[in-house]
Amino acid sequence: MRRFAETICLIVLGAIAHTQLDPFTMRATISPEQGWNTLVDEYFEQVYFKFSPTAGTSAGLHQYDRLLEDYSRKGAEAQIAALHQFEKRIAAVDPKGLDQNQAIDREMVLSNIRSNLLTLETIRPWETNPDNYSSGISGSVYTLMSRRFAPPDERLQAVVAREKSMPAVFVAARENLKNPPHIYTEIALEQLPGLVGFFQNDVPAAFTDAKDAGVRAEFAKTNAAVISALQNYEQWLKTDLLPRSNGDFRLGSDTFSKKLLYDEMVDVPLDRLLVLGRADLRRNQGEFNRLAKELEPNKTAREVLAELDADHPAPDHLLESFRDTFNGLIGFIREKHIITIPSEVRPILQETPPFERATTFASMDTPGPFEKIATEAYFNVTLPAPGATPEQIEGHMAGFNVGTIVSTAVHEAYPGHYVQFLWVGSAPTKVRKLIGAASNAEGWAHYCEQMMLDEGYGQPGTGAKDLRESKLIRLGQLQDALLRNARFVVGIEMHRGTMSFDQAVEFFVKEGYQSKEVALVETKRGTADATYLYYTLGKLQIIKLREEVKRKEGTGFSLESFHNNFMKQGFPPIKIVRRLMLGGDSPAL
Repeated sequence: MRRFAETICLIVLGAIAHTQLDPFTMRATISPEQGWNTLVDEYFEQVYFKFSPTAGTSAGLHQYDRLLEDYSRKGAEAQIAALHQFEKRIAAVDPKGLDQNQAIDREMVLSNIRSNLLTLETIRPWETNPDNYSSGISGSVYTLMSRRFAPPDERLQAVVAREKSMPAVFVAARENLKNPPHIYTEIALEQLPGLVGFFQNDVPAAFTDAKDAGVRAEFAKTNAAVISALQNYEQWLKTDLLPRSNGDFRLGSDTFSKKLLYDEMVDVPLDRLLVLGRADLRRNQGEFNRLAKELEPNKTAREVLAELDADHPAPDHLLESFRDTFNGLIGFIREKHIITIPSEVRPILQETPPFERATTFASMDTPGPFEKIATEAYFNVTLPAPGATPEQIEGHMAGFNVGTIVSTAVHEAYPGHYVQFLWVGSAPTKVRKLIGAASNAEGWAHYCEQMMLDEGYGQPGTGAKDLRESKLIRLGQLQDALLRNARFVVGIEMHRGTMSFDQAVEFFVKEGYQSKEVALVETKRGTADATYLYYTLGKLQIIKLREEVKRKEGTGFSLESFHNNFMKQGFPPIKIVRRLMLGGDSPAL
């Protein structure tokens, strides 16, 4: 990235518009555009992946496979210093000297830096969240075992290299953690038995075909050391940290607003956001209640919801139920010209990895934009926990009723996250392949849930056997929309201190139409994933953008073209997409 001929020195971008070098009377000119590309490469090498090598593995850049994040205070301080240095360098670049895509990339990299600084300096999860350590190292191993990007012996050597550094992670945790919120320590303890089982069972099972006896023997030692470190950490959390975990998870209005600005480029005041979020909540409640009355005239919406929640597959048939939706969704997308699907390859259904089960019901795990060999994508679904009571199982499975299975399949796979992943390779720059906004990615997937039904999917013959099932599918979509509406309100209200944890759980049940079990998981998630309003936030922005493009193009408007053009941009904040598709800056909400 920074290699030039012997006679060429490194360029410091921003100090001058271009640098001329004249050894041996020959002149070489570096343009602002070339200088910018060099600076971007340096940022990813010296900051972005240097301090997050697991993200490098996930991106498909396997020079990082044997490195582990530095979880120490010294590591956090070094990352903060590097981020401040690059913030100054990038801010000094005059965007007028860049082309349109590079000027956009400059905005996005600056926002990414400022978001990371806000996290490290203000939110400080390295001091407040014990799960960051235990789940963090688990994710670092999972990225090496989940895809066969190299022979098993080579990947196992990388596991060993990372595992050698893992006992020190828990030394750092004991030194760093200071008065974490009680709920954070509880979540870490809830996750830990599954993480211990992950290293005891799942990791060895993933490398049974490794041949090198020496590597296998070394792995047995490093893996045993990690298991012991996790068990000791669990005991320390229970006996030492939990009793003194009295911190406050709330970000406060100012930090919450800054996080929205840096992550999503949204600067709408929180009071205004709440008005928009509650209005969408009421619209979806009204539609749910209307449809429930059509379906069961003599029952309340709550009673119909209870019936809907009970209409789910058995846990051991859940993955198959999701897989069964794929043919119908793909056929409908093609028949109705919804969006171009760039590949025939389908995602692989599997159970959610242990370190993600406490706070998620379903997710899509896709390979990075630079992965060339192991290009599988995994559709993760969380099954009821082993040893769960019948009541707990029923409460969990209520989240996978006949309607929400369709809604979730649309969200995670077709045409949601998986299809967007298939388009990422078409993004115009390295920055837009690697950096994005949750309000784009999650907003797109959530938008698709409603859009697909609005376009006719879920009618008899297109995903439903009869009219009753068609209405149940719409109710499931609305229930999922209400879940995201509740996240929108709860995230803001909890973190600005106007709603307690218990009130948030009640809000998910009463206003979001969720089971108590789902409500508890969702509220736990919201304590750390503060801005998980990005689902509804993004959906509302995309709908507004679509209607404005439709007005602009008139009779020439094509839904497929709109969706394809949206996908071509990567997944930047929707403010950026609006600028590219409409020209100029205009309100996204």
